[in-house]
Amino acid sequence: MKRMAAALAAAMLCASGVVAVPVPAPNQAVIDGTAMPAKLSEFALFQPESAQPLEMLAPYTLNTPLFSDYADKHRLLWVPAGKKASVAADGTIEFPVGTVIVKSFGWPDFNGGHPVETRLLIHRADGWLALPYIWDADGKDATLAVAGRRVPVSFKSPDGQAHSIRYGVPNKNQCKECHSKSGVIEPIGPKARNFILPTNFASRYFADPAALKPVMPRWDDPKSGTVAERARAYLDVNCAHCHNPAGSASNSGLFLRWTDDPAGVNYGIGKRPTAAGRGSGGMDFAIAPGDPDHSFLIYRMESLDPGIAMPEVGRSTVHKEGAALLRQWIAEMPKASHD
Repeated sequence: MKRMAAALAAAMLCASGVVAVPVPAPNQAVIDGTAMPAKLSEFALFQPESAQPLEMLAPYTLNTPLFSDYADKHRLLWVPAGKKASVAADGTIEFPVGTVIVKSFGWPDFNGGHPVETRLLIHRADGWLALPYIWDADGKDATLAVAGRRVPVSFKSPDGQAHSIRYGVPNKNQCKECHSKSGVIEPIGPKARNFILPTNFASRYFADPAALKPVMPRWDDPKSGTVAERARAYLDVNCAHCHNPAGSASNSGLFLRWTDDPAGVNYGIGKRPTAAGRGSGGMDFAIAPGDPDHSFLIYRMESLDPGIAMPEVGRSTVHKEGAALLRQWIAEMPKASHD
């Protein structure tokens, strides 16, 4: 009966001169399944043989984004029909099962502007799954890289300096390391305080769109907050997913969440090394107020040594502009702050 009704409806549309054209949608069966598809195209998140996303996916941005070797990032969100995301009391966004968070990485002056990598964070019935895909040479599809890979890329940073690096696509374990909270994978970028979604998608995807309040300042916009506020926003986004009491760096005792952690010893101010190894560079404090040159937080940010550099994964270059902001923040602190 259902098939007959559908056929009759289609015939009536044709007779009236109106042709029903199905709207392309992601393959929810693959999203909800248990497989890890070898090809990104199996999820049907993009137009066939291209990196152009379906119109049904919501583009979103972050006030302060994570630094990843100066890559341009294109962020997308898919929430299945009939389901809504919600915002918890602590500002964490709780996405329903069937959600996919998509992030593509590339450089405008490299590879014709085509993405190099697309990462998926998929909310399945048994939890979140992180999958990295590397785009094929022809730019028509991307291939799963569970073991990660180093990809040679070249680009210019905002100061005009040319870079040639081996960009690190993380393996599944590295994805879990950054996205782990109390041993469970979860999204780290989208938080209500730092999440900007077009109005039409906010009302479609969220039970209470007004709960999205992107109040976190932009780290690089002096009009958006004080030096201290912007520095803390930068640390929250780039460091706090590990440096929090439930994160993979909890044993360091260094907690860098934007407003959740007091700006005292546990925030690094006057904090002596704990589990830092040679990452302390022989310095006494993570943050030595008034003295960025003797703050090992800066030392680690400006290092590319695998045993010293922080973050440990996700960059092969130094973020000079971000480090400059944190240097200014520390330099402006009263020297007695850690006494």
